[in-house]
Amino acid sequence: MTSKGAFLRLSTPARLLVVNQFGINVGFYMLLPFLASYMSHDLGYGAAVVGLVLGVRNLSQQGMFLVGGTAADRIGCRPMIILGCALRVVAFGLFALLTSLPGLVLAVVLTGLAGALFNPAVRTYLMHEAGEHRAEAFSVFNVFAHAGTLVGPLLGALLLSIDFRAVALVACLAFAALTAAQIAVLPHREVEPQGSSVLGSWREVVTNRRFLAFTLSLSAYFGLYNQLYLTIPLEAQRVSGLSWAIAVVFVVSTVIGVFGQVRITNWCRGRWSSGRSTAVGLACMGCSFVPLMVAGPLLPTREVGETGQSWVLLPVIVTTVLFTVGQAITNPFAMELLPIVGSERLAGTYYGFYYLVSSLVAAGVSWLVGAMLDAFSSPGLRWLPWLVLCAVGLAGAAGTAVMHRRGLLTRNPAPCRNDERKAGA
Repeated sequence: MTSKGAFLRLSTPARLLVVNQFGINVGFYMLLPFLASYMSHDLGYGAAVVGLVLGVRNLSQQGMFLVGGTAADRIGCRPMIILGCALRVVAFGLFALLTSLPGLVLAVVLTGLAGALFNPAVRTYLMHEAGEHRAEAFSVFNVFAHAGTLVGPLLGALLLSIDFRAVALVACLAFAALTAAQIAVLPHREVEPQGSSVLGSWREVVTNRRFLAFTLSLSAYFGLYNQLYLTIPLEAQRVSGLSWAIAVVFVVSTVIGVFGQVRITNWCRGRWSSGRSTAVGLACMGCSFVPLMVAGPLLPTREVGETGQSWVLLPVIVTTVLFTVGQAITNPFAMELLPIVGSERLAGTYYGFYYLVSSLVAAGVSWLVGAMLDAFSSPGLRWLPWLVLCAVGLAGAAGTAVMHRRGLLTRNPAPCRNDERKAGA
């Protein structure tokens, strides 16, 4: 089935959500990739200040995922999606108006908080809306997300020729349009009554051993996902010295994501269970670093602008292809399994906790591998960071495979309530 056919099979609210994700990614990637350059070159802030501001944005989003997911369960997904997009309107408007450090910090905090509010809510709403076709729905969702990731920076680069404020203003208007569309079109879903307090819900999540084991295994996905923006582009530029080498990585990844995601999901659905597909996808992501582990020590470092041959990018391209295919296999089925190992009643809370833990693991893995790339830059040890990334993927795959083999990734029968037990007795 093509992406178009899979999209047409979705319900009207689900179609709005995936189109909404395209718009969210366009607006976000229109601005954020250029923020560091704007702050350093146009506003004159030092690298430490720029790094601090970007770190605050990550912390304000990742640290609030659990709160956003809990709010989606108790207040409703629709209000949280609308509120999150409305906050992005305010945040990107502040980028257009303010240049002081306190103003920029406020803008990035609101940007991160907005993502923490609507990310779990969007996925929870789509999970409920998709019914028994959740992997397929999240597959289409990923296609539109990839497309937005491609269009956003291109549009941002075009607007940057005018001014960064123009970028911020257009991104602000994009989120305003999304907010209006959600208010007008996105249907309200009834909120299931919660039988416990917020702390009780959180306690349920952290005492669910099956969910914690799944989260720990799948955190490998996010630990590796960040490498598409960190180590793989750095390696492409290191071995080639070509200024356009980084763009090659993103183009290859985006093309596979846009045109291959739905086909990959359907192929896996026809052959494997969701648990096995997730394990295979993580293994594929981990093994994708083998070409760099083998070729890295053999290829010398080239300075940017130094004449090089494009064929040295072949290991990076092979890694990018395998990595993106592994992503395409893993993500839809992981999203399908989350409410199974967790709870549909508290889906937002489970999604929020899952993203919170995974983001912390991703930050740790990225820091470790980045430090290793600096420390082991000699050809004899250049393979070591790639070995670590390979091990992360294989460890996640092994954990998922063990859970699958033990039957822990299947839906449990609904337990009887106390009054039903008494009646039966």
